[in-house]
Amino acid sequence: MPTLPSASRSKRSVEAFRRVVELNLVATFELCQLVAGHMIAAGRGSIINIASILGLVSSWPIPNGSYTASKGAVVNLTRELGCQWARQGVRVNAIAPGFFPSESMQAMIDDEGATRMMKANCPMGRYGREHELDGVLLFLASDASSYCTGQIVTIDGGWTAR
Repeated sequence: MPTLPSASRSKRSVEAFRRVVELNLVATFELCQLVAGHMIAAGRGSIINIASILGLVSSWPIPNGSYTASKGAVVNLTRELGCQWARQGVRVNAIAPGFFPSESMQAMIDDEGATRMMKANCPMGRYGREHELDGVLLFLASDASSYCTGQIVTIDGGWTAR
């Protein structure tokens, strides 16, 4: 029979969950609020949030509820703000990167088993390269995307298409 977590572990778990939500969701909302006022006053602007493919799909088999929940919330926050501010000329979109080398990904990259699993399950069979985000970011920031708001663009080597 499984044992229940101790009260102190459960409290730490909730605190850790809250910290991740604070960083990924609340900070994103605050930054959007800070810049939107200026953009609305100017009658135009483009906000590009950073979501994640793990805001669109589960992180299974890796337990990461706080990250997936917070990035999923960024996805819907982006959609909501994109609709709210569209008529004032402010577009809000997000990118949802897949597995790209970064400080937070280093442990996975260093783990041969994790890298093997990622490559076996990613249709392109590799991690993303930093420059592969450039085109989407430039598109969303420019007038080339002037009729685009509330959208989430995945850049994930096909991970979410499987």
